[in-house]
Amino acid sequence: MELSGKVAIVTGAGRGLGRAYAEALARNGARVVVNDVDDSAEEVAAGIGGRAVIAPVGSAETADLLVSAAVEEFGRLDVLVTNAGILRDRVLWKMSDDDFDAVIDVHLRGTFTCARAAAVRLREQGTGGSLVLVSSPAGQRGNFGQTNYSAAKAGIAAMARTWALELARSGIAVNAVVPVAATEMTRTIPVFAPLIEESERTGAPLPSWVRHDEGLGTVEDVAELIVYLASDAAKGVTGQAIGIGGDRLALWSHPAEKQVEFSDGGWKAGQIAERFAEFEPETYGIPQPVAP
Repeated sequence: MELSGKVAIVTGAGRGLGRAYAEALARNGARVVVNDVDDSAEEVAAGIGGRAVIAPVGSAETADLLVSAAVEEFGRLDVLVTNAGILRDRVLWKMSDDDFDAVIDVHLRGTFTCARAAAVRLREQGTGGSLVLVSSPAGQRGNFGQTNYSAAKAGIAAMARTWALELARSGIAVNAVVPVAATEMTRTIPVFAPLIEESERTGAPLPSWVRHDEGLGTVEDVAELIVYLASDAAKGVTGQAIGIGGDRLALWSHPAEKQVEFSDGGWKAGQIAERFAEFEPETYGIPQPVAP
């Protein structure tokens, strides 16, 4: 994909998935503003000829700083990738207010403030653009111990759909990405941990059942979707939640009514109980991987 002339911002790009996104965008010709909370942003930016901005996302001030850096350094903005995130995993009854607020502030508020600042600039330019919001399977299905993270990632997918509506007339595409890759988080899953460690030690690819059946691969696998969404080839794609990992590419469905029943005059509790017994409940939670 040819991205020459395009300018992108990637938050949380000092390591892991964010670094892979920034490097892939630059490799395909884009100029990139690399954001993170420490000097890792400087290292990545130096390696790709980008501009580093060291600051935590969440505030409007950081969002404005990122957009200003793109315009001052490279003259414009075309793509925003909101990847920055943190984890504060606890079960509900042990999760503190601070645990909840910290994750919501970085993931949800950080996505909102950065996207708002980017949208203002993109609308002023009048040449369209792309907002790529990073969600998660946890936001689609829920995940044990991740009240804060799941809520934030579900909200990000909802914001993508809303902003796709609001920014359509400006030619700005907005999509949510649902990535699965070998990162510090997936390293904690018992069935994956030894496989990831072996792959990193030897350089051998992950087993085919992991890449195919579980859709888990490298961060570089995921980065190719970011490149596509940043390109002109994806101009007509908006309002979608797109999953990628390993050998798997998936389009997630939007929430929709699955089964509908009617009762003239409304429903009584007893009628609901009787009818609901005939419904097929939805599954929930991320299915646990099982080695063959």
